[in-house]
Amino acid sequence: MARIHPPKPISCGILLSYKCTSTCRHCMYACSPTWRSDWISESDLRSVLSQLSESIAPAPGGPSGIGVNYGLHFTGGEPFLNYKLLLRAVELAEEHGIPSVFVETNCFWCASQERAEEMLLELKSAGLDGMLISVNPFLVEYTPFERMKMAAELGERIFGGSLIIYQLEFYEQFRMLGLRGTMGFEEYLARIGVNGLRWAELLPMGRACYKLRGIFRRYPARMFFDEDCGASLLRRWHAHIDNYGNLITGYCAGISLGDARRLDELIEEGVDLDERPILRMLILEDLGSLYSFAAREFGYVERGDGYISKCDLCLDIRRHIVERAGAGEYPELAPREFYMHLDEGRWGLR
Repeated sequence: MARIHPPKPISCGILLSYKCTSTCRHCMYACSPTWRSDWISESDLRSVLSQLSESIAPAPGGPSGIGVNYGLHFTGGEPFLNYKLLLRAVELAEEHGIPSVFVETNCFWCASQERAEEMLLELKSAGLDGMLISVNPFLVEYTPFERMKMAAELGERIFGGSLIIYQLEFYEQFRMLGLRGTMGFEEYLARIGVNGLRWAELLPMGRACYKLRGIFRRYPARMFFDEDCGASLLRRWHAHIDNYGNLITGYCAGISLGDARRLDELIEEGVDLDERPILRMLILEDLGSLYSFAAREFGYVERGDGYISKCDLCLDIRRHIVERAGAGEYPELAPREFYMHLDEGRWGLR
């Protein structure tokens, strides 16, 4: 019997929900406004935070500082869509003594300076150590830049050095343009050009595999057959836990290592890979094995326009399997709804 034991995360993000105000073309987790409003429950938050409390490591600047790949962050989706839940999550993290706690946001809520400042001060009082605001050409299609600017100015005043603008290069780019309101991605390319994206830490995975194919070089499937995902799926840093309790590692959305609501038990007992054949192939074998399995069992055919990365090949195969397999047949492919929102409107789940 092949069994793996997931490591306990030393840094982690908790998705309060996949629901968001935006359908960003680069989103690794395929968040959008059309997701169901399934927010994580307070009892699940308590369970997850209590089990993470002894493993989360503080940022290099100390437990009150933050870092992109350090500490604990609340994210989504967009966590400010449910401010009451976000506030409670911060309070629970503080109760459990978790260091370097911050929130990741798209700033849609910064329409009123008075209300935005009130919320940030309340969150800081509850134990929030800092904030990461997202600024990029994909998000500014949905969120007016002046709201990002307001969040940055308030965040700097309230959190000082524990404010992260991700990414600062785009923030300065938009500021120099005198941008007001939103700007479509095609307009961005027309005004700035593809070279303007050189600052983007644009990971070729998630929705980018379907919505941003044109800006990447593409390769035949065989280029990735010898690749595996063991190192990513079994890493300790920057894991995510979603609102359904799925333990997601390596940014690999749509792949669950198990139920993080029983994280200690999951780590101790491990995961039986004989019951999770896709996980087995990704960790112990290679993408060539996954490709052959999908072709044989589900009629998968290589895409004619190639693949932008090994993650693109893996994701397209997994989506093909989810389209054709029955619900629950491959529990490691979760949540199933993630696969529907990669290219919304293309197909419905069974």
